[in-house]
Amino acid sequence: MNKKTILASVIISLLIGLMAGCAGPQFDHQPRMDAALDELRAARQELERAAPNKGGHREKAIELIDRAINQVKEGIEFGERYVR
Repeated sequence: MNKKTILASVIISLLIGLMAGCAGPQFDHQPRMDAALDELRAARQELERAAPNKGGHREKAIELIDRAINQVKEGIEFGERYVR
């Protein structure tokens, strides 16, 4: 498998996990959201370590992961404030 395929698989898995976490019962603690945040951070670190000669796609992937990290954080904050 090439790195693009692995990255795409990781991102798709995370998004599926996030959607599954939203469908279940809501609790004060959000282990699935926390796990998704950890995985996104790990994926970002892998991209940072990758060689930069990817025609801008590596940088775009980092940007998208940063946006996803922010969305997950906002979802966690929302859940802590409004879902009880």
